[in-house]
Amino acid sequence: MTVSLLSVEQAAERLGGVSRWTLYAWMSKGLLRKTKVGSRVMVSEADLQAFLARCNPEAHPENDGDQAQ
Repeated sequence: MTVSLLSVEQAAERLGGVSRWTLYAWMSKGLLRKTKVGSRVMVSEADLQAFLARCNPEAHPENDGDQAQ
């Protein structure tokens, strides 16, 4: 299985250009999962997608059945 890892800067760019410090803050709060590779902090593509899905549930129609009405 191949895991696609992004640098913090790449992940910040994918999120619309938020600052890398914002990503570090989200990671320290446990909102975004980080992956350490040696001394580098990376974000997996899967963790970034999961973060976006949690932040924006209405944008993902496959989750419509999971929401209580």
